[in-house]
Amino acid sequence: LAGTRIIYDRKFLLECKNSPVARTPPCCLPQIPGVTSLAQSSLVKLEELKEQNENEEAMPGEQPRHAAP
Repeated sequence: LAGTRIIYDRKFLLECKNSPVARTPPCCLPQIPGVTSLAQSSLVKLEELKEQNENEEAMPGEQPRHAAP
């Protein structure tokens, strides 16, 4: 079986990189944690870090507490 081979030049591919279509995910893309979206554990960790940073900014005079090893 023989098929048609499509060949793109470098300039065209670099121009496609900036296209709005290339920056939006397909509408029917499944939500797979860690692959097509952030893993749930990553989201929880991000929230914890955000809260920690907000608490540190709210109390600039205190030294940050670290857990003992």
